[in-house]
Amino acid sequence: MRLALTDGGGAGAVWLWILLTVLWFSANSSLQPESIAMGALISAGVAVLFASPGSAWADVGVSPRRLYHFLCYTGVFFVELVRANLNMARCVLSPRIALNPGVIEIKTRLKTPIARLALANSISLTPGSLVLDVVGDSLFIHWLDVKTTDPVVAARLIAAPFEGHLEQAFE
Repeated sequence: MRLALTDGGGAGAVWLWILLTVLWFSANSSLQPESIAMGALISAGVAVLFASPGSAWADVGVSPRRLYHFLCYTGVFFVELVRANLNMARCVLSPRIALNPGVIEIKTRLKTPIARLALANSISLTPGSLVLDVVGDSLFIHWLDVKTTDPVVAARLIAAPFEGHLEQAFE
C-alpha cells in the first residue's frame, strides 16, 4: 500500500505530520491530552503548509515499509548522536587536543531532495561534522577530525550509517 502524492499533497502532508508530531512529543516530553492535541494540531498545520504540491515533500509517499525504515533511521541517528557526543566529550576533556580539521567532499547515492536534506541535517546534528553545501550528489562537510581524505572511505564513515534507511524511507 503506497499513497502517491497525485492527490494534491495529501500523502506528503500525512508523512510530514507524523514526523512533526513525533518531534513534538520528543521535544515536549509530555503525554498530557492538551499537549498531545496541541502538538498534533500545530504539526498538522505546518504539514499542510509545507507539503503543498511542488515542495520537497511532494514526491514522498506513505507506506508501512517507509515508516519502518524511518523508525530504523531514527534509532540509527540517536546511536550516532550519542557516539558523536561521547567522542566530542573525549576531545574536550583530553589534556592535549590533537585534531585535524578540514573540509571534505563525499558523494551520496540519495536522489530525492528530501532524502539529501535529511542526510545533511543528520550529519550536521552530530557533533564534529557540519554540512557546508550540497551540490548535486556531493556534500561538502567540515569535519572536526579528518580521519581520511579518500571520499569513499569518508562517505562510509560519515554518511553510510544514515543512507540505507533514508534511501528506503524517502526514495
